[in-house]
Amino acid sequence: MKRTLAAFAIGVLATATSTAAFAQNQISNELNEATQIMQELTSPQTKVGIPDAVLKGAKCVAVIPKMVKGGFVIGAQHGAGIATCRLAGARWSPPAPFALSGASFGAQIGGEEMGYVMMIMNDQGMQALNSGHFKVGAGVNAAAGPVGRNASASGGWKAAILTYARAKGIYAGATLNGDELNQDHKATKQLYGQDVPLSKILAGQVRMPAQGPAMRFVDSISHAVQSAAH
Repeated sequence: MKRTLAAFAIGVLATATSTAAFAQNQISNELNEATQIMQELTSPQTKVGIPDAVLKGAKCVAVIPKMVKGGFVIGAQHGAGIATCRLAGARWSPPAPFALSGASFGAQIGGEEMGYVMMIMNDQGMQALNSGHFKVGAGVNAAAGPVGRNASASGGWKAAILTYARAKGIYAGATLNGDELNQDHKATKQLYGQDVPLSKILAGQVRMPAQGPAMRFVDSISHAVQSAAH
């Protein structure tokens, strides 16, 4: 009986450890994929990236590496994302996990995957993101972002949020109006060991996670913004 209980306890512990490791790998993968998207969109070699004017003016950056769509004609879409905001001294905050969900339209049999980047351009957009819960386009105006490293930022420049989409390696301006953003409390616990409000993370009031992917994500944005300013 004791051996059975011991074996059961070991099995439960192994399962819990395995689950925790899987969750940690998942958030690391999201950070790595978000870093890759930002590097592709801000590379000096790309001709269809985010304009330097947008990079220089952004207060926050939110990346959804994979937005999964499913259904037919009218369906749903959902994705996990990572955000960071500008701090004093040309620094950027630790990464803050969130989820984005909404309706999708058009034929989507078998589901589709798209990546998105939201550039938060003013205090209104920044305050909405800091709240940890808001609907894109509802009181927080959003627009498809201008494309091209040297493009004018005049198109949609006054919008609180400028959005870019990636599908099959192709980037373009896009809109996510109507989609709802919420803090991902589960991912926050995985990344920081406790549930910290999104506002505290984005204000730089928590320590940067020790994992390399978190630092690489923030560094990729910091480097892109600094390069755009020169």
